[in-house]
Amino acid sequence: MEAFLGNLALGFGVALTLNNIFLCFVGCMVGTLIGVLPGVGPIATIAMLLPITFGFDPTGALIMLAGIYYGAQYGGSTTAILVNIPGEATSVVTVLDGHQMAKQGRAGVALGMAAMGSFFAGTVATLFIAALGQPLTKLAQLFGPAEYFSLMIMGLVFAVVLARGSILKAMCMILLGLLLATVGTDLETGQERMTLGIQDLSDGVDFAVLAMGIFGFAEIVRNLENPETRDVVRAAIGRLWPSKDDFRQSYFPILRGTLIGAVLGILPGNGAVLGPFASYTVEKKIAKDPKRFGRGAIEGVAGPESANNAGAQTAFIPLLTLGIPPNAVMALMVGAMTIHGIIPGPQVMTKNPELFWGMVASMWIGNLMLVIINLPLIGLWVKLLQVPYRMMFPAIMIFCCIGIYSINNSTSDVLFTAFFGLVGYTLLKFGFEPAPMLLGFVLGKLMEEKLRQALILSRGSFSTFIERPVSAGLLLVAVVMLAIALLPSIQKGRDEVFTE
Repeated sequence: MEAFLGNLALGFGVALTLNNIFLCFVGCMVGTLIGVLPGVGPIATIAMLLPITFGFDPTGALIMLAGIYYGAQYGGSTTAILVNIPGEATSVVTVLDGHQMAKQGRAGVALGMAAMGSFFAGTVATLFIAALGQPLTKLAQLFGPAEYFSLMIMGLVFAVVLARGSILKAMCMILLGLLLATVGTDLETGQERMTLGIQDLSDGVDFAVLAMGIFGFAEIVRNLENPETRDVVRAAIGRLWPSKDDFRQSYFPILRGTLIGAVLGILPGNGAVLGPFASYTVEKKIAKDPKRFGRGAIEGVAGPESANNAGAQTAFIPLLTLGIPPNAVMALMVGAMTIHGIIPGPQVMTKNPELFWGMVASMWIGNLMLVIINLPLIGLWVKLLQVPYRMMFPAIMIFCCIGIYSINNSTSDVLFTAFFGLVGYTLLKFGFEPAPMLLGFVLGKLMEEKLRQALILSRGSFSTFIERPVSAGLLLVAVVMLAIALLPSIQKGRDEVFTE
């Protein structure tokens, strides 16, 4: 307990410096803004802002990027309640009851409860990360190359199982990501692989270029082809502070939502997105009158919003302790850490305790900032929601191009980004989810490295992955998960869940 409090004190000492407070505020403000504006998600925004973080110290850069991620969860609920459009994938469920409450003149109560539930969940998730961080890091230090390779295989299998749409398409995307990771010069033999004679590819595909193209440019083009219909609530927002009755109805849903979100957020393969859906399902199942749901039940806002924020924060646990990104945003975080010369994994806590605990403490500070930023500025967000997307996209596009060019002062990077934008748009049109590809790309280099190390230690014997108990256990979990997901009955149920 003493060590736990000492670590938290170290974290707050780092997070409460003037520079880090400012970067946390910028991250939360930008996150809220992109959460409020439908069309530009946290993945695209973090990809766009990666080049800007080059000038910051690693702790400040990651505090800002983390603020964008969990800030977008807050902002997404504002759009869901006021406009009937989920600003974020995790706000899809909030639309159902949140917008109905807004139509009944209770938009303020819905927004207030969403903010309070998110703040409570964020606080619990911060303590959850702090408590689990050390034991998991100690466990990860026992891992050898074989265990790491098997853990990454398991992570990719979870990404396939939990991805929206067809399992086969998700597998194809992961394999494409792994393939792209092999482009460039082989570090052991010095041979160029799949560079097609293009000199700019000899160092491999740049992470920021791929992320910006697939998520930034492709998303912009996709949003432009969809005609916008924004049903902005005309009624008054009303009071923000919920009544005693609202608190009584929301108390247990917030607790349950926090627990569900915190547990699912740790799962590799975007478990954080499932949190709000699972919470809504649980609340509807145990409600005395399930018919209230979809007609303005406050539990349908409080539970999912708590699950949403808890999951967004506990998603940092596998990233910071094991170095395995559980979703596309965390894959971008791996990219940001690598750019700043930090190797994600158990070494972060031992070699960079200021970074680890500073980030954990900044999450609580960020959650407090988000309550202060969101509730008083609702009027401003409503005004922003009335700006058509076509007016904003040229500025976003120019900002993307400047950011990419500034990395290496290279025009070919901008051209590669445009190419990947075209690829990303084509994939989206054919129903391929690009997030698993980014996970495959980020883990590809690391997997290749761990595979080679394991084979060198075992003198070329692949049996090392089965002979080592932890490695064999992880591979068994991966195989069982994939087998279950491929069963026709499970596959049908899975498709129905994602469609709903």
